[in-house]
Amino acid sequence: MTAPFPMEGGCTCRAVRYAMQTAPLFVHCCHCTWCRRESGAAFALNAMIETDRLTLLCGSPERVATPSASGKGQRIARCPACRIALWSHYAGAGAKIAFLRVGTLDHAEAVPPDIHIFTSTRLPWVVLPEGVPAVAEYYRARDFWPPESLARRERLMASP
Repeated sequence: MTAPFPMEGGCTCRAVRYAMQTAPLFVHCCHCTWCRRESGAAFALNAMIETDRLTLLCGSPERVATPSASGKGQRIARCPACRIALWSHYAGAGAKIAFLRVGTLDHAEAVPPDIHIFTSTRLPWVVLPEGVPAVAEYYRARDFWPPESLARRERLMASP
């Protein structure tokens, strides 16, 4: 399925709405214990996208500083009314890359995971699909990302 872009999403109460203007760089399905705890689910599904490719349509998310497994923390953009997590910014890329919660998209089915990460700690009853890369911990982007996404990330990280 080819996803239509821009693609809209938002929180449960609809106070915050956004549009993802283009396809994401890459989509992680993370099975680490931190992501499970934060999402309250068996895994977290995050679409990595340049923050400037997210457009707020209405509302203004509140940025909440929270701890992360790296010890460097993250800033989660949450709806100030219903508290739904919309995206995060991690220390590595800072505010340049958003880890968008795929479940907040209106058509989340159009944005499947590109890779399963931290599968060493996945819950034993989660069955990983055939044909989608899976790694025990993390990975090197150049080993899995498409060339276009690598080029986008390189341009982004080189910008001021």
